[in-house]
Order: sequence, then structure tokens, then C-alpha cells
Amino acid sequence: MTAQTQKSALRIMRLTAVKTATGLSRSTIYELMKAERFPKGHRIAGSNITGWNSLEIEAWIAKQLGEVA
Repeated sequence: MTAQTQKSALRIMRLTAVKTATGLSRSTIYELMKAERFPKGHRIAGSNITGWNSLEIEAWIAKQLGEVA
């Protein structure tokens, strides 16, 4: 697989999108976050909704694949 030639635009990813992108379960994502081995989620607009920075998720995936982020 070749390195991504164009950076994706910054967007908020919800849990379903993060699970799809990483292939991880909800519990694994939260366990890795607790262990500080996965990007932290952020509260959106002060509500109970959590979202992740898409660029942080993409960088985490690239690191897992041994690619330069």
C-alpha cells in the first residue's frame, strides 16, 4: 500500500466511523484511550456527544501500519 498523497480534511468522527476506520470494538477503543494508546475523544458543543479528530485517527492508523503520518 502506498502512502496517502493527499491529506484528508479535518472533520469530527463519531464512534461508529472510528470503529469502521480502525476495525476496533467500542470497548477496545475506550481501553486504549484509558491506557493513552489511542487518541482521546472530545465532547462536542458541551454535550454528551463524543467525537474524534479525524486527522488524529488517521495518524494513529498510519502508525499502526508502520507508515509515516
